[in-house]
Amino acid sequence: MSETSALRLRHSSSRFWLPVAVFIAAIAAWEAYVRMAGVPAYILPAPSLIATTLVTDWPILSAALLVTLKTTFAGLVLAVIGGVALALLLSLSRVVEYSIYPFAVALQVTPVVAISPLLLIYMPQEVAVLAVAWMVAFFPILSNTMLGLQSVDRNLLDLFALYSGSSVTLRQRAASRLRALWYLRFPAALPSFLAGVKIAGGLSLIGAVVAEMAAGSAGASSGLAYRIIESQYRLNIPRLFAALVLLALTGIAIFLVTSTLSRWALRHWHESVLEPEA
Repeated sequence: MSETSALRLRHSSSRFWLPVAVFIAAIAAWEAYVRMAGVPAYILPAPSLIATTLVTDWPILSAALLVTLKTTFAGLVLAVIGGVALALLLSLSRVVEYSIYPFAVALQVTPVVAISPLLLIYMPQEVAVLAVAWMVAFFPILSNTMLGLQSVDRNLLDLFALYSGSSVTLRQRAASRLRALWYLRFPAALPSFLAGVKIAGGLSLIGAVVAEMAAGSAGASSGLAYRIIESQYRLNIPRLFAALVLLALTGIAIFLVTSTLSRWALRHWHESVLEPEA
């Protein structure tokens, strides 16, 4: 192994183990404080009690987690499909962009907490929760994909048009625009699109939790957010913390999956993931 490879391996190892060591130290300090101060479990449960609750209440929590995961991933998939399709449409026509994009911005800046109770009035619970998750995740996909599609070097577009010839038929002109879209705009938009997916993954989970809380407050059981509200009302604080841990782990897993997907898609050509030269 060369000296450069050894340095890279040591650097990557320190990047992994340093946060792990800090996390373990924080958990140990939390456990020690609860035990030494005699803090009641209904105020602040110890990490060991939370872990025990995760095991004992796993049938209840896992069923709620499955509901939340279905909503989160369904909202993310719908956001990717709708965001990419609308971004393509808006990037190809300025008239359509000026007509529709302000409505997408208005939908994004309106607080989702205020929208979710309204959607629950007009839609079935499952559809309303899915709609909130989609709304929160939709705009990052749309805006990032549009940014990427519109960030192509104009000199490359002119060069592509030059090599495509000066044909004037409508069919040939449309074919040239499609080739430019496939060979120039799509590769340029891929990094921005993947960045939007990383953002939208966490936001879809947040949207699902917010909508489930609104649905849970109306008395309809759903996912982990409902279990959090239920645990709060019953003063079952260890289960509340256990549900929060599952939500945090789910968010971390979504981020790691989307980050891995981004690195895999860009690993051979984009500057953001290429290893620096020695």
